[in-house]
Amino acid sequence: MNRYRYDRELIDMAASLSEADRFKFMDIVQNETQNPVVNFGWNIWLGFLGIDRFLVGDILAGILKLLTMGGFGLWVIIDCFLIGNRTREVNMMKIRDIYEFVRAHPA
Repeated sequence: MNRYRYDRELIDMAASLSEADRFKFMDIVQNETQNPVVNFGWNIWLGFLGIDRFLVGDILAGILKLLTMGGFGLWVIIDCFLIGNRTREVNMMKIRDIYEFVRAHPA
C-alpha cells in the first residue's frame, strides 16, 4: 500500500467520526500501529535476522530470512523497498478494526 493511499484512507476515516470519537480513534491508532521508517531501520540493522518481518507479523518469512541469513543478503536489500509497504498494509488492517470498534462504541 503506497503512502498516499494509506494517508487518504486514514484521513477519510477520521473525518467521518465526531470530534470526540476522532480523538479516541487517533489515540488508539497512534498506540497500536508501527512506523514504517522504524521497520526500515530494523531491516538495515538486523534484517539478516528477520526482525523486520517478525515485527509486521510475517512469522514464516521471518524464520526463512533468519535461517538463510537474510537470503544471503539479497532479501535484506529487497526488503529495503518492500518493508514500508508491508508495514502500512498491516497497519491499515489494524486501523480498519479500530475504526469499526470506535464506531460501535461512540464516546
